[in-house]
Amino acid sequence: MSVKAKKHLGQHFLTDETIAQDIANALTGNGYDDVLEIGPGMGVLTKYLLPKKAKVTVMELDRESVAYLHETFPLEHIKLDTSKEHFEIIEGDFLKNQIQDIFNKKQVAIIGNFPYNISTQIVFKAIENREFVPEFAGMFQKEVAKRIAEKEGSKVYGILSVLTQAFFDVEYLFTVPPTVFNPPPKVDSGVIRLIRKKDYSLPVDEKLFFRVVKTAFNQRRKMLRSSLKSFNISDTLKEDPIFAKRPEQLSVSEFILLTQKLAENEVRNH
Repeated sequence: MSVKAKKHLGQHFLTDETIAQDIANALTGNGYDDVLEIGPGMGVLTKYLLPKKAKVTVMELDRESVAYLHETFPLEHIKLDTSKEHFEIIEGDFLKNQIQDIFNKKQVAIIGNFPYNISTQIVFKAIENREFVPEFAGMFQKEVAKRIAEKEGSKVYGILSVLTQAFFDVEYLFTVPPTVFNPPPKVDSGVIRLIRKKDYSLPVDEKLFFRVVKTAFNQRRKMLRSSLKSFNISDTLKEDPIFAKRPEQLSVSEFILLTQKLAENEVRNH
């Protein structure tokens, strides 16, 4: 039995065993007993996760892939002397399920060869659930992986970079060519690892921080004093050198500082 890749699910099955092993080895194994693989497809990555200590849960939306996994992996169970205690297949959509419900509020690492069409939504969901996600590793379209990992000053540094790096340390690990997939995508892929920061709470109001970052990058070529007009910045605050910068020039810590300044400005205006 094999599985046909479905375009509407953004499926590109990885066929290279070495790369699958390298992605599995991107997980450090520190601070969790559960691993969730999103979109396992035909299980090429799954089989390299199973020998690890953590319990492996895979979540797959495609019914054909689910049937294939059920058929393939009992053999792995026998070989590894493992059971459902160690491996579970869930048919479902990661974006519509609550991580804390599936894992009963335990810490869980997320991994996968992520479907390109929902990869950024997967990252945002991990950010949203960061208190349960100490580690996150996987494959993205290279352009998206770079956007997540890049630092200030880069052309691709933006909303995704700042919001991810506010809570996680991000490392771009390696690039993967289209030739190792079936069907091959039109672009290169990139593998990254996110490790949650020791202190992953912000010293500013989170909703305001998100709003400041998104508003600033919506007009990325403009100076902040212009792009953040909707925050009713006082004339005195406009003179602050930070407002003469463009958003891609600001580090994550400067965005936090900017949010603090705007929060104080808001208090003064009321």
